[in-house]
Amino acid sequence: MAKQHTTKRDAMPKLSPALSPEEEEDQLVALATQLAKKQLAEGTASSQTINYYLKLGSSRERLEQEKLRHETELLQAKTEMAKSMEKSEELYRSAIEAFKKYSGYSGEDEDRHE
Repeated sequence: MAKQHTTKRDAMPKLSPALSPEEEEDQLVALATQLAKKQLAEGTASSQTINYYLKLGSSRERLEQEKLRHETELLQAKTEMAKSMEKSEELYRSAIEAFKKYSGYSGEDEDRHE
């Protein structure tokens, strides 16, 4: 059996230890992508790998990714708006309390009517 000759280009890079699970996942994805690229270039990629990258490059996939980005932006805007409304309500309550104090309202009249 002949020994395969590997070049520096074919060798997988040495990775530093991941500091978090997210970093480790990113490293694994990068390695898998490099391997898929190598297999595609050599013509040894599986049909699943080929289909994955074909789908990834489709206009439908790009539209779906854009839609997801917009939905994420919309959710972030709604969250910020809700927080802003809470702050506004608190400011209004504080202002009303301050006006009541300045006008001499003690709140005792409300207690008598209940």
